[in-house]
Amino acid sequence: MLNIGGLNEGIVIDHIRAGGAMEIYKYLNLEKLDCSVAIIKNARSNKMGKKDIIKIEGPFDVDLNVLGVLDHNITINIIKDNEIKEKRILSLPDKVTNIIRCKNPRCITTVEPELPHMFKLTDRENRVYRCIYCESRFKGN
Repeated sequence: MLNIGGLNEGIVIDHIRAGGAMEIYKYLNLEKLDCSVAIIKNARSNKMGKKDIIKIEGPFDVDLNVLGVLDHNITINIIKDNEIKEKRILSLPDKVTNIIRCKNPRCITTVEPELPHMFKLTDRENRVYRCIYCESRFKGN
């Protein structure tokens, strides 16, 4: 098990499917943050075999539930004073905007690129979202 030592305050995004950390890095726009971000790829996991982990140093104010759309296994650890103060299991949001993109070439979002990509949750159990414009289906991992 990896040690989260050295992270005085921040967030650890854990149990990311192996190879999925960069996708989450991009969705959260972590390249724009002025803080330390560590990505651990293919860490050993008893639960998953292999997993990715992202550590973000410092305060971080974002609704992390949107990550459940991308990967339902993700857990969030809130770190304060070098200790895990809170462990969060993600819940799927009812609506997401600009997290997933509509892949339907006939969708209005293809013709009007400035339109937000908005999806509504239509099947919580199977993690299915549908585009609010064309009803195209997106199924999370």
